[in-house]
Amino acid sequence: MDPLDRAQDILLCDLCQKAALQSHCELCQINLCKACVGEHLSDSSKRHNVVPYKQRTSIPNFPKCTNHTQKHCELYCEQCDIPVCSTCIYSGKHKGHDFSYALQKLSSKPKILENDLEELEENIYPTYEEITSDLNSEKVNLEKHYEKLTTAVTKQGEDLHREIDIIINKQKSEIDEMKKEHLAALNKQQKEFKQITLDIKQSIADLKRILDSNDVSLTSAYKSKNVEFRILPPKFNVILPSFSPNQIKKETLNQMFGSLSAFSITKEEHGYTMKTSKAVSSPPVKPLLDKPELTTTIDTRYNLYSVSCLSDEEIWTCGNDKILKLFNLEGKLLKSIQTKSRNIALDIAVTMSGDLVYSDYDTKTVNIVKNKQIQEVIRLQRWIPWYVCSTSSGDLLVTMDSYDYKQSKVIRYSGSTEKQTIQFNSEGKPLYSSCCYVSENRNLNICVADNGARAVVVVNQAGKLLFRYTGHPSTTKGFFDPHGITTDSQSHILTTDTSQHCIHILDQDGQFLRYIDNCDLQHPWGLCVDTVDNLFVAECSSYKVKKIKYM
Repeated sequence: MDPLDRAQDILLCDLCQKAALQSHCELCQINLCKACVGEHLSDSSKRHNVVPYKQRTSIPNFPKCTNHTQKHCELYCEQCDIPVCSTCIYSGKHKGHDFSYALQKLSSKPKILENDLEELEENIYPTYEEITSDLNSEKVNLEKHYEKLTTAVTKQGEDLHREIDIIINKQKSEIDEMKKEHLAALNKQQKEFKQITLDIKQSIADLKRILDSNDVSLTSAYKSKNVEFRILPPKFNVILPSFSPNQIKKETLNQMFGSLSAFSITKEEHGYTMKTSKAVSSPPVKPLLDKPELTTTIDTRYNLYSVSCLSDEEIWTCGNDKILKLFNLEGKLLKSIQTKSRNIALDIAVTMSGDLVYSDYDTKTVNIVKNKQIQEVIRLQRWIPWYVCSTSSGDLLVTMDSYDYKQSKVIRYSGSTEKQTIQFNSEGKPLYSSCCYVSENRNLNICVADNGARAVVVVNQAGKLLFRYTGHPSTTKGFFDPHGITTDSQSHILTTDTSQHCIHILDQDGQFLRYIDNCDLQHPWGLCVDTVDNLFVAECSSYKVKKIKYM
């Protein structure tokens, strides 16, 4: 029976709280009496849909209001960032606040769940399945390899007859022990992968159940485990033993029979790959030149903001133009790409795979160029993207400011998925001011040139503050004006000092080493280094990119 047909359960108008309700606005999800319908429709900023209460569509399973237990939270207060019911709104506590429809506000949550489900089904789960299958194959090959070893040792033993029975038995025993240790290690790792695979299957099932349900409380309570699953366990690196027979001489049977090579099992943290993560050997030490040398000048013919190396011979540039341009070192324009929105690209970066990434301030997006096709990777809400960096692990670091420019942060993305937020120090105070440029050091520290704070801010991979550099106390230089930032093979940190027309070089601990100020620099802005530590400087005012040898 409908509540309106029950005299003892008369429901009142959400607006006036006096008269019995007769109508229902499906846009705002509130109930109205006849007198309040006109007042509600007077708000022409929304396209209301008022219908008789009995003809209303079924009410979605909104979360219940914590303040009014008989009400559901149909709306969302943008200022308070909480779901609210109609009684909360008309109580006056949210006077002057902006509201949105709760389902619209939470509509992005299923998309996140769908993305997690897609990644689990298409990437993470198949990766674990494939690795588990590979371990089975490895066990089969293990049997063949050790059988081959045993056969070789047996054949050598038959040639030596009884004189070397003791040696044969000893080395067979060693093989068996190696085999047991190897098999035990593989069984242990296989068991671990099987358990994780079961957890992933459970997550997939849970996500499907949530997506099939209209229970928003389940959606709100969902906590993604994809970041945990994305970190693959270390892989065992096995150095298989081999048998090296020697020519038989009875007088030196023990020495000449042959020996098994050493057997070992070690763990390689990045042996399995969900994404590219190449280990890099320690580079040779390169001293800084006393006097850096200007080796090449490229005239781009437009104001420059950023430069990024595609190779040691080709550089991408962007500036006060909607065109991204690729030049060789002779200054020849090799390629031009117009931004998707026809707006200016604020910053660019080249990924490990050679694709170009750029930030679009006006559309609040980060985009990637693949085979001349531009794809949107990240779209921000209530934040403005500034500068981008492609990391050694294949992630993207993006600096951004809030709409009111009162907050600034660095976000790490894996594709379109947010993995890490770096915004506050251990005391809860902001790490950054505004207009921040970003680079990843060889030691995986995140280096930010915070122009608003006139400082270089460096945190470790976990986001813990390591140091702040606010310029060198030099009597020949004015205030510190950092813009572009980059790092090299020695973990030096290089940042432009635009107003002083120079570049500061710091060591990885933030200690000032020296300036580059002798190459006729004019408002240096963007920076990058190639694979052999040549520095490329994008000058904002001269339209030139300068290649400088400084090590």
